[in-house]
Amino acid sequence: MVHTRAKRPRRGLRHALAVAAGAGLLASGLGMPAATADEQELSIDLAAGTGAFHGGAAGTLYGLYGQDVPTNNLIEGMNLRTVSTKAQDGPQHPGADALDVVKPLADSTGGDVYIYMTDIHRGFPYQWEGDTPGEKVSIYREKIAKQVDQVLELPEEYRDNIVFVPFNEPEGNMFGTGEWSYDRTSWLDDPADYFATWDDFYRLIKGKMPGARIAGPNTSILYDQVKGFLEHTVEAGTVPDVVTWHELSHPEQVRTSVATYRAWEKEVFAGTAYEEKTPLPVNVNEYAFNYHTSVPGQMIQWISAIEESKVDADMAYWNIDGNISDSAVQSNRGNGQWWLFNAYGAMSGHTVEVTPPSPGENYTMQGVATLDEEKRQARALFGGADGPSRVRFDNVPAAVFGDTVHAWVREIPWTGQIGDSDRPEPVAEGDADVQDGAVEFDFGGDLPELEESSAYEIVLAPGGGGDASPPRALWQGSYEAEDAAHTGSGYSLNGPEGSPKEVSKFYTSGGYNVGGLRTGSDVRLDFTVDVPADGTYDLRVFANSLNTYGLVAEQGPTNVFLRVDGEDEQELHLPLGYKWVVWDHADTTVELTEGEHTLSLAARSLDGTGATKGDAIIDRITLSQPAATADQAVYEGELASFDGGGPVYDLPQDGSTTGAGAARLADGESATFWVYSEADAEARLGVAALGGGRSRLAVNGQDVQNVTRASGEVAVSLSGGVNKVTVTATAGTVLIDHLAVAPGGGVLEPREYQAEAADLAGTAEVADFSLADGGKAVQGVGGEPGNGNTATFRVTADTAGLYAMRVRYANPEQSEATHYNPDPLVRHADVSVNGGEARRVTFPHSFHENNFWDLTVPVRLERGDNTIAFRAEELPNFDGESYASDTWPGVLLRSQYAPVLDRITLAPYAVGQP
Repeated sequence: MVHTRAKRPRRGLRHALAVAAGAGLLASGLGMPAATADEQELSIDLAAGTGAFHGGAAGTLYGLYGQDVPTNNLIEGMNLRTVSTKAQDGPQHPGADALDVVKPLADSTGGDVYIYMTDIHRGFPYQWEGDTPGEKVSIYREKIAKQVDQVLELPEEYRDNIVFVPFNEPEGNMFGTGEWSYDRTSWLDDPADYFATWDDFYRLIKGKMPGARIAGPNTSILYDQVKGFLEHTVEAGTVPDVVTWHELSHPEQVRTSVATYRAWEKEVFAGTAYEEKTPLPVNVNEYAFNYHTSVPGQMIQWISAIEESKVDADMAYWNIDGNISDSAVQSNRGNGQWWLFNAYGAMSGHTVEVTPPSPGENYTMQGVATLDEEKRQARALFGGADGPSRVRFDNVPAAVFGDTVHAWVREIPWTGQIGDSDRPEPVAEGDADVQDGAVEFDFGGDLPELEESSAYEIVLAPGGGGDASPPRALWQGSYEAEDAAHTGSGYSLNGPEGSPKEVSKFYTSGGYNVGGLRTGSDVRLDFTVDVPADGTYDLRVFANSLNTYGLVAEQGPTNVFLRVDGEDEQELHLPLGYKWVVWDHADTTVELTEGEHTLSLAARSLDGTGATKGDAIIDRITLSQPAATADQAVYEGELASFDGGGPVYDLPQDGSTTGAGAARLADGESATFWVYSEADAEARLGVAALGGGRSRLAVNGQDVQNVTRASGEVAVSLSGGVNKVTVTATAGTVLIDHLAVAPGGGVLEPREYQAEAADLAGTAEVADFSLADGGKAVQGVGGEPGNGNTATFRVTADTAGLYAMRVRYANPEQSEATHYNPDPLVRHADVSVNGGEARRVTFPHSFHENNFWDLTVPVRLERGDNTIAFRAEELPNFDGESYASDTWPGVLLRSQYAPVLDRITLAPYAVGQP
C-alpha cells in the first residue's frame, strides 16, 4: 500500500486535505507528460557511473569541542571524515583542542584531525611573537616542534589520524601585509620567505615523524600563485601530502577550483617523482556561510559540488565550536543539517550522473545520487528549489531491481540553526513499475511541492515487499510572522536577513522576522490559520533571543502568552541563541476545530497579571495534524548501516513484513539504526526478527536484550536526540525486517531527586532560579584543583544494575570573544557512585544559568541506598601538570565548575538487561 503526506500550505495562504492512502503516488516511466514550463526536472542516469562514493563533504572546522560534545552518536551518525581544529592547548578559543578530539573522531569513524598549528596563537590575524622576522620564525618553530612531540605521545593507533597544517591563510596572516606578519610583504607578491619557512617546517615535522602528513598551503582561496607554490615544492622536495585551500564563496566555485587545481597538478608533477602519487588528496577545509549552514536545501548544493569533485571539505566555523558547524544541538541532538549528512553518509557504491535543471547555477535545484549493485539500492539527495519539480531515474537496471522498485521519499526540513529535528519526514512510500527503464517522481502533482529550505531523499530498492509506513502528519501549515496582524507599540519588521546576496547573514524563513515581544511592551501577533479537521495540533514557534542581551540576561528564555481565538491561554518560554537571528523552536499543542482560527502571541496575559520578560524575535509558526501513529517509528532493516551483512529481498510475504526487504546478518555482523527520541525518556523497542538465529540488541553501547523471533519488546531509557541502536548476530543467520520504536508504557519507573536536597560541601549552595524545578537549584560545585566543593545525592535502587541518570542542568559560562565567534565553555563534572572511580561527564553551554537541559548518563547502582557525588576542577593542559589559566592569564579556556544542578532522575536503563 502507498502512503503519502498531505500538501502543505505555503506562507499560510492555502491548505490541502490529506491524500488518501493508496492514491496513485509514484509516477512511472516515459508515459508521463514532459515537465511544464514552471516545473524543474532533475534527471539521474543510473547507467552513468562517476566514481566511487567518497563522502568528503562531511567535514567540519572547530566542530568538535571534546569528549561527548558532541556525542560519538552524532559523529558516527553523520560519518564525519575530517575535522580541522586548533593546536593542543592553543588560546584561540575554549575547547576544540586537537588531541582531545582525535580519539572520539577516530573511534567513531576513523576520521582525520587537521591541526591548525597556527592556532597556538591568540587573536586573528594571529599575534605572532617576535620583534624581528628571524625571531618570529624561531619562536614559532619551537611551537611547531612541541606540537609534533605532543602527537608522538599519542597512542600509535591515533597518530595516523593526524594531519599537520603549518600555516593558515598565510597571505592574510604570517606572510601577509598586516601588523603581525613576517615583514609586511605578501608572499603572493614575493614568496621567497614563505617558501623558505615552509621548507624548513616541512623538514622539521618529517624529521621528527617521518610518516607525518602535512597539508598546505591552506590559502583563503585558490590563488593563481598556488601553482607556483606547487612548482617550488616539487623542486625542494616538500610537496604537501594533502593540498588545502578555502572556498568561502559559492558551491559552483568548488567545481571550478578543483578542476583548476587538478590541471595544475597534472602539469607541474608531469615527469617528476610525484607524478605517480597524483591525484593528491584535497581538502577544501573551510566552506559555506551563515546563510547556508543548518539549511538542508542550501547545503545539498555544496554537497553536490564537493562529492562530484571527489575531495574532502570542512564546513566553516562562523559561530560556536562543538556543534559540527551548526549541525548539532546540545550534545546529542541534530538539526535538519545533521539528518542531511546522516542520509549522505548512508550512501554507498558509486556515484552516478545527475543533471540538474540549471547546471552551473548557484541557488538552484542540485543533487547527488549513488547506485550500490551489491545492496541493490539507489539513493538520491536533492534540493534547493521551490515549487513543482520532477525527479527522474533513467536506465534503472533490471538486473538489480527487476521490473518494480520500492521507493521511500523523505523530506529533510530546516529546523533552525539550533533547533532539534526529528528523523526525516516521510513524504511517500510504495511500489512503482519501471517503464522503459525509468521511474519518475512528480513534486507538485502526486507529491507535495518542494520547499527551498529542505533537502529530499529518495531511496530505491527492489519492489514487491511488505507494507509501507504511514505518514507522521496528515496535514501541515507554515505561517510567516511578517504576515501576521499586529497590535500594540514597539512592533518591528526586521530584515531582509540572509539571502544569496547576503550570505554572511543567517537564513530566515521568508527573509524577514518580527520583534516587539519584550519587557514593557503590549505587542500581540495574530496568525490566521485554517485547519482541515477537529483535533489536537502540534504548534511550533520559531523564535530567538540573544542570551547576553540586556533585557534577556536577567531571566533567560523570554516568556510570551499563546492563545486560541482569544482564549485557552498558555505561557511559552521561547528559546535562546548565541547571536540574534539564530533560530530554534518552542513546541506545544493546541486544540482546534475545523476551519479558521486566530493564534496569538502576546506580551501580556489576558488577566493582566502576566507580562513578557526579555526580548524575542519571531520567524514563523508551523502547525501539523499528527497521524494516530505519529509517535511510533519503523526503521527498516534493509536501510540500516551495516558492519558486515547486508540487505536481502524477495522475502516470503506473510503479512508481518514492512518495506522492501530485511537485514541479513551472520555471526558477529551487525546492523545499526539511528533512532530519534524527543526526550530523555522510556521507549519500547521491538526487533522484528524473521526465521531462526539469535542476536543481541544494544542501545548507546549498552546491551539490553537477547533477541529471537519471539522476544517481543524491550523497555529502554533513550537519550534525547539521536540514539545508536545496534543488532548484532550471535548465533546462526539472523534476518531483521525492521526495528519498531514506540512511547514507553511506564515500565521503567523513574525517581526524582532535587539538587537542593543533596548533601552540599564547600561553596556549593542552593540558589533561586525561576525556571528550575521548584524554583531552586545548586551552583558553586567545583573550583580550583583540589577543591572540596561537591554535591552528593543519596538515592535508592530497588535492584542492582544499570540505571539511566537524567541530569537537569544549566551552563552559563562564556569566555570573552576576540572576534565574531562567541566562545561558550563546556563544563564537566566528575561523577562517582558510592565513592568509586569517577566518570567524567561533559555539559555543553545552555546559553543561560536559567535555561535548563537534560542529559542522560548511565550509572550502575547497588540494591538499596547509594550515593552519587558531583565534583569538578579545572583540567590541566596536555602535559598533565600546567594549566591554561596560568599559561594564558585572563583568557578563560577551561572551566573550573560543574553545571548548575537542578535535579537528577533515575530510571532502570532497560528491563531484562543482562
